[in-house]
Amino acid sequence: MTNTRRGPWTVEAHRLIYDNPWMTIQYHDVLHDSGHTHEYTTVSFKNQATGIVPLFENGDTVLVGQHRFPIDRYSWEIPEGGCAPDEEPSVAALRELKEETGLTASSHIEILQMDLSNSITNERAWCFLAWSLEEGEASPEETESISLKRLPFREVLSMVSKGDITDAVSVATLMRVHHLASLNGLPEPWMNEVLIG
Repeated sequence: MTNTRRGPWTVEAHRLIYDNPWMTIQYHDVLHDSGHTHEYTTVSFKNQATGIVPLFENGDTVLVGQHRFPIDRYSWEIPEGGCAPDEEPSVAALRELKEETGLTASSHIEILQMDLSNSITNERAWCFLAWSLEEGEASPEETESISLKRLPFREVLSMVSKGDITDAVSVATLMRVHHLASLNGLPEPWMNEVLIG
C-alpha cells in the first residue's frame, strides 16, 4: 500500500509493527500536500465498540463497574463490549447487555455513532438505548470481575457531571439520551417523562 492517498496525505511506505487477535499497529511514512513529510503510527482495531443504556419504566438504568487495567482504576460504565466485523452492532450490544447484567431487551434503538481517539485509531462505537427489559442471570466472561448498580437515570447523569463516570462511550451515550429526552425525542412518551419530568 505505497503511494496511496488518504485525504491530503500520500502514504509513501508503511510497515506492520505489531499484530494480535484484537489490533494491529502500523508505522507510515507520509507526505502532506504542504510538502512536509511525517511519521504516522496508527492502531487499527479488529473489532468495533458497542455501548447500551438499559432504561426501566421508572427511569432507572444499570451501570457496570470494573477495574480497567490500562488506566489502573475502577470505572463505572454503561454495558459495553466488542463487535466483530461481520456482526450487527445492535446484536453485539444486546449480547453484552445480557452477558454483563442479565437483562434482555425486546426494544432498542441506535442513538449515536462515535469515533474514539481518531487521531491515532480507527475504532468506532455504536451506542444504543434499550427498554422493555426482562431480568435474568448475568454471565460475564472469565476475565470480567464486574459489579452492577441500578440507579435512577438522573443520579447517573449527576455522576457524569461530577466526573465519577469518565469512560467516553458512557459519557457520550448518557448525554445523548438526556439530550434526546429534553427534546421529547425518545421513541416512547414515558421515556421523556421519566428522564426529564
